[in-house]
Amino acid sequence: MEQMELTLAREQPVKDKTKERAGKLMAGDCVERMRKLADASAQLVVTSPPYDELRDYNGYSFPFEDIAQELYRVTADGGVVVWVVGDRIRGGRSLTSFRQALTFQQIGFSAHDIMIYQKKNTPFMRSNAYTNAYEFMFVLSKGKPATFNPLKVPTARHGMELLTHNKLPDGINKKKLGELKKEKTRTNIWSYAVGLGGTTRDKIAFQHPAVFPEKLAEDHILSWSKPGDLVLDPMCGSGTTGKMALLHGREFIGIDISREYIEIARQRLESAGLAVKIVDRLSPKAVQQPDGTT
Repeated sequence: MEQMELTLAREQPVKDKTKERAGKLMAGDCVERMRKLADASAQLVVTSPPYDELRDYNGYSFPFEDIAQELYRVTADGGVVVWVVGDRIRGGRSLTSFRQALTFQQIGFSAHDIMIYQKKNTPFMRSNAYTNAYEFMFVLSKGKPATFNPLKVPTARHGMELLTHNKLPDGINKKKLGELKKEKTRTNIWSYAVGLGGTTRDKIAFQHPAVFPEKLAEDHILSWSKPGDLVLDPMCGSGTTGKMALLHGREFIGIDISREYIEIARQRLESAGLAVKIVDRLSPKAVQQPDGTT
């Protein structure tokens, strides 16, 4: 069934400039940059790594184990990492996604959920198998998630209805009039259109080779964080996570190895009227000192 429009748990984008959060963009290796962040400083991470060397990301290498360890360190207790990833399909699936998920679990994350990002209009056809139209969204938590704001959809039918309950000892069903709820929590399969107009209307974003939908980032930000929380994207690309985080009153730090992509992200966020700056270092309160204090 086609996904219905959301009706609940939808925050309005921040309009009041006094409430607007500032975004910070940093060029550099994400492991080295994350090492400058304080322990347990990020409430949410939403990112999509350059898995399986499927594209050229301006010379980026992918030291996954180091990234995973740093993500665990900087994630706050009760924080969540949303890891959007797929597999190379060449003579069979690489299963990189599963290996990464197991590594995250081994270093201490809980596999809170395994969600599916379904692409409604994927152009990638296969000749010897069904067309691949999804990626995984691993929702990894550090302990029990501190925030969960479930997104809702309308139920197919609602109102008053006779509800059947357990049978009485004589075998007769006990029935009573009950009210069916108008909304229900979404499933963990989320469908989005891709391409210009689906992923985003920001043409500049497509100067990056792999852009995930703004709605995907927005839905996770609304689900797993609250206004004022710090959202981190250590491989921020064209700035999709940052745009949606700032629109909803979160703090944001974005890191990318490519200065070109950092500049694209800056222009994109500023064109949306968002406060953002490129920084070489973070303010003292966000930087971990050699003795472990901040």
